[in-house]
Amino acid sequence: MAYDEFAGVYTLLLTPFNEDLSVDYDAYEEYVAWQAAFRPQHLFAVCGSSEMTSLTREERIKCATLAVKNSGGISVFATGNLEAKHEDEIDEIKALEQAGVSGLVFVTKGMCDKPQEQFEYLSELATHTDLPLILYEFPGMKPHLMDASVYGKLVETSRFKGIKDTTCYLEKIKEKIAVQGSSDVLQANIPFLYDSWEAGARGVVATPTTCGADLFVKMWDEWVRGDRSAAEKTYWQIINLDNAIDSGFNLSAKYLCALRGVNMKPVNRGGGSLSPMRMRSLKAYYDWAHSEGIL
Repeated sequence: MAYDEFAGVYTLLLTPFNEDLSVDYDAYEEYVAWQAAFRPQHLFAVCGSSEMTSLTREERIKCATLAVKNSGGISVFATGNLEAKHEDEIDEIKALEQAGVSGLVFVTKGMCDKPQEQFEYLSELATHTDLPLILYEFPGMKPHLMDASVYGKLVETSRFKGIKDTTCYLEKIKEKIAVQGSSDVLQANIPFLYDSWEAGARGVVATPTTCGADLFVKMWDEWVRGDRSAAEKTYWQIINLDNAIDSGFNLSAKYLCALRGVNMKPVNRGGGSLSPMRMRSLKAYYDWAHSEGIL
């Protein structure tokens, strides 16, 4: 089955921090290269899993720049509309272009209760760049779930190539699939991942890619070559991964990355921590998955 260049696996990038909560850029470069080695279709820097709203503008631009540098030629997308002032959004878009990203992500910006205003805002913002655009229903800015009718209208402008759907309801996912046209509905919900692909979704942008991108690349490759049985079995493995890291994300993903040999401390700017019990659970999961050749 053939898919366009914006379909497939978008691997989310975590942000490593030092104990003093400064960004560990050396670890970040190593981590990006590790993620790129799995050969997903895209890398997504400056995302929710990156703790993008806790990063300064300068940190976001530097992370995007280093992601491009260490991507091994894989396309890099980054969120470009987090600033409060419109002129600052435009400045950041231009800075990300200079950083060399292949595409931009626009969050729905908590405007989903104002469909016409949201359509006009996103359409106007798109005029400030020629880069491909992906939409993101970012839960950190509510209300965040875009109505399918608005998505359909944005797709008709030919500027928006896909959406990271976070509705977590199959019927809502299908509503966007019905109007996706030549764009790509990209699934964030793991329980409905396989079902959404069966319904016509064309990729994945999900939190477990932060520490298990190889499984998603495997499932996508199986899906594209039409081996549904193999893809479903890999999906079962992805479900186990999702359940393993669900509690305490993103610290859980950072710890699992460390167990996999990545230079990553279980530290974030959210102020959380992993209990010894939680770390033991993750270690048991990793030992099993590694012994079975899954991770």
